[in-house]
This record gives sequence, structure tokens and C-alpha cells, in this order.
Amino acid sequence: MAESLPDASTSTLVLSDEALSDGLITLRDCLRWAASEFHLAGLHYGHGTASAWDEAVALSLGALHLPWNVDPAVLEARLLPMERARIVSLVRARIETRRPLPYLLGEAFFAGLPFSVDERVLIPRSPIAELIEHGFAAWFPDEPPARVLDLCTGSGCIGIATALHLPTCEVDLADISLEALAVARRNITRHDVGERVRAVESDLFAGLTGRRYDLIVSNPPYVDSRDLTTMPAEFRHEPSLALGAGQDGLDIVRRILREARDHLSDDGVLIVEVGNSDHHLEAVFPEVPFLWLEFERGGQGIFALSAAELDAHAASFA
Repeated sequence: MAESLPDASTSTLVLSDEALSDGLITLRDCLRWAASEFHLAGLHYGHGTASAWDEAVALSLGALHLPWNVDPAVLEARLLPMERARIVSLVRARIETRRPLPYLLGEAFFAGLPFSVDERVLIPRSPIAELIEHGFAAWFPDEPPARVLDLCTGSGCIGIATALHLPTCEVDLADISLEALAVARRNITRHDVGERVRAVESDLFAGLTGRRYDLIVSNPPYVDSRDLTTMPAEFRHEPSLALGAGQDGLDIVRRILREARDHLSDDGVLIVEVGNSDHHLEAVFPEVPFLWLEFERGGQGIFALSAAELDAHAASFA
């Protein structure tokens, strides 16, 4: 009787990491193997990638400190043993812990810029990046905003990217979490914007008394209780303080709508991300003319309101 062959779907699992490293010679080898492993593991994506292949590319390039737009010829490059071992170790950790890749690498990209991240902050992924790259020109066609507030800043990515794309503006990064602000300050230093960007401990606007802004941008907690309990394992590594916001996901947004006008200039604009809680918001405030923004690279649930519109509907937010 012929000897049965091992199950191909599990054969890599019996190899030691050292044996794997010895067998993965080129970057192309690592990409193919990592993508296969991710596919078999049934990982969830959504922290900067959308597929097993994209995740494999991001992991391998990140492990080797190579840019995302590296010359494709590098795929045939033979890797050093320590480089192969690092890729194997990261692939194992991604599968076994379900930690999002940016936490494993300690870095995420937002609006084309690198930011330091860890479990103290949400991983940057907001469509607001497109607005930053266009300089918020839809609202400020002639002059950029002079003063900007990044409310619920987390890593500081929105405010710091804004400061880098609009080099004349001053930016405040506000967050209730001291741990998040430590990461934000690290990114302020990393991008050398300390002269124009400051981090402020503040429970929404409570620590910003007397300060007014031309633009307030916020990606606050907005996940409703149902979505919070059904989120994939990867999202449970992110700080719950930055995600959940009550039964309908609007506990924080209600406060922002109620308090923002006191901190906006008369020609100012409020831009807030509410994600999948957009239908809750429209149901609660059916009379408010939220401008729902559209994005070339996809994304939903981000509205804009002018200071005048906040004035006109102040009674609804009270």
C-alpha cells in the first residue's frame, strides 16, 4: 500500500522557524509564503491593508525598512539570514496574536507620512487624510486655516499631517488620554513640528478654555455597542477608550456638536468622523443639514458643519 502524503495545507506548520528561514531565500519567496500563511489563518484586515497579499507586502517591506514604492527588481534580492528570520517571526506573531501589523512594526502611514504607533493609540486609517492632502481647499480656497484643532487626537496623525501640509497653521492636539498624548508628543518630535504643534490634555474642550479655531477636525470614539461586541480580534488590541461611545456610538459626538461652536471662529468649520454611526446621527438630528463627504479612495461617515450651521441648530444640540 502506498504511503500517504502529508496534508499540503499543514505541511509548513511542522517546519521550525530556522528551517523556514533557510528555505526563504529572496524577498519574493517571503512574500509568497507570508501571503499563503495569512490566507490559511483567516486574518482580518483593515489597518492599512485589505488582503493577505497586501499584508504580506506591508509586513515584508516594513521588516526590511524598505519604502512601499521600492523598485520591483528588489523582489529577486537574496535576504540575509537575520532578515529572513525577522520576517518569519513577524508573520508568526501576526497570526498567533492577531495584533494588527502597525503595532508589530511600531509604525503606520497616514496622508503619506510615517507615524509611531502602539497599543496606546488607535491605528491611523481615517479618510480625513484625503482632506489634509488637498489642504481642506473646499472650505479654505484662498487662505489656509490659521488655527486648527485635532480633537481626540490619539497618535496626533491628523493634526501633525495638517501642520506639514499647511506650513503656516498652528495646531493643537487634544486628548483625554495621557498615554495617547505621550505617543502624539513622540510624533511631534519625529516630524520636527514642535514650534507650531502642541499636545494638550483635555476632556474634549474642557482644557481649551478661551481658545478658538478656524478648523476643528475630530476622529472621536464612535463605535456603537453592537459593533463593539462583534469586532474581529484585531480591533480588540486597540484602546477601548478610542472606540466605544455608548449604545448608538454618539455619546462623544453629541458633546462635540453641543460645545464646538464656542471654540470655532465665525467662519470656522467642524469636520467629524462618525463611521458606521452615520445613520444613528441622522436619525437623532433629522433637521440638521450634515454635509456628508465623499472620498476618491473610499470611506464614509464624515460630515462637515459650518459655524453658521451650528448656530442655526444650537437648540437641537442643547
